[in-house]
Amino acid sequence: MFRGILNFFLFSSLYIAICATLMIWQTNEILLLRYDQLHYYGFAFFATLCSYNFHWYLTPASIKHSERILWGQRRRSLQLIGCSIGLIGACWFLFPLRQHWLPVSGAILLTFLYSAPKVPHPAFRWLSRIAIGKTIFLAFVWTYVTTLLPALIAGQAAPWEVFHLTAYRFFLIYAICILFDHRDLEEDRRQGIRSLITWLKAPQLDKLYYGSILVSTLFALLLAPAVSIFTLFSLLVPVTITAMIKRYAEENTSDYVYYFFLDGLMMVSALLHFVWISAGGI
Repeated sequence: MFRGILNFFLFSSLYIAICATLMIWQTNEILLLRYDQLHYYGFAFFATLCSYNFHWYLTPASIKHSERILWGQRRRSLQLIGCSIGLIGACWFLFPLRQHWLPVSGAILLTFLYSAPKVPHPAFRWLSRIAIGKTIFLAFVWTYVTTLLPALIAGQAAPWEVFHLTAYRFFLIYAICILFDHRDLEEDRRQGIRSLITWLKAPQLDKLYYGSILVSTLFALLLAPAVSIFTLFSLLVPVTITAMIKRYAEENTSDYVYYFFLDGLMMVSALLHFVWISAGGI
């Protein structure tokens, strides 16, 4: 029963939608953004729910018998329901934000383009053959939606703080995405999906991985004058964990490790920050 509940929470994409919402909350706190936050939280939550269910609905069965893919194959109608609920909810919460249609439209387009190669139509399938920057693209989409777009909507954040937080998030997420792509390396090659990860040899991939973590750390430290000591500590926690888990992630390819632990690393800082604020911290 517990495993069934956990599978539903993870594989229905509720978990990743919560991750995105918490990361946006932290962006608002760090950059002191003032805008229609509740509607943006709702939009981001439901849009994430829609896009991930859409993505996994289009994902074919895998020779690796992924737990998540098998769960989705048995619950195709549930994925369509999740996609539909997400679409309706995203549209509902987007309407009050319609004056910001241009930057929001960019997020919608980028999100769709990531899943577009899976659409069973020649007009989209060819994208998989030119997606050299697939990992970079995914990291940018996540960073744009959770960090840059809230700042663009609010329109009052300090430019350098926005840049530092955006770069910190991008390189942290990019390092995490490298682990995902390394796990799916053979599957991507079999399907003809091209990315930097399918091109690079192991020593080069290690340099890219640890280099991304180092750059993320540097940009977190550059935020020091603008954030509290605890906030800075919370930003460094996921970077430190990510730097230590490469071998573990490569040896333990369970979907629970990846879709709970690694995905959760993106929101660890925001979760610690939220608990600290809730407990009365500054």
